[in-house]
Amino acid sequence: QVQLVESGGGLVQPGGSLRLSCAASGSIFSRSTMGWYRQGPGKERELVASINRYGDTDYTDSVKDRFTISRDNAKNTMYLRMTSLKPEDTAVYYCKLSESPYYSRWGQGTQVTVSS
Repeated sequence: QVQLVESGGGLVQPGGSLRLSCAASGSIFSRSTMGWYRQGPGKERELVASINRYGDTDYTDSVKDRFTISRDNAKNTMYLRMTSLKPEDTAVYYCKLSESPYYSRWGQGTQVTVSS
């Protein structure tokens, strides 16, 4: 059973930066598509960025040129580098592993608050 643990969230001022990490247990990380999602107050959960097993990335428009998703298969870890943070980026950020259409797992989430 794969487990995902997010870390790196916190309180940051507008314009600041954070790096989130998502560490996965098990042996399927390297062949899985990984994604960062977020759910802001009163909002639905949305896909922020994804990276497939080949390293191809995709971003939602609101974070393009500000966020960078990456992965280190040797460490079974995915990252989200967030820069130029805005108050509207405030949310709980979740990582998701998708090994196939039939198998996926979520992390427990990490809170990111952007406020002065």
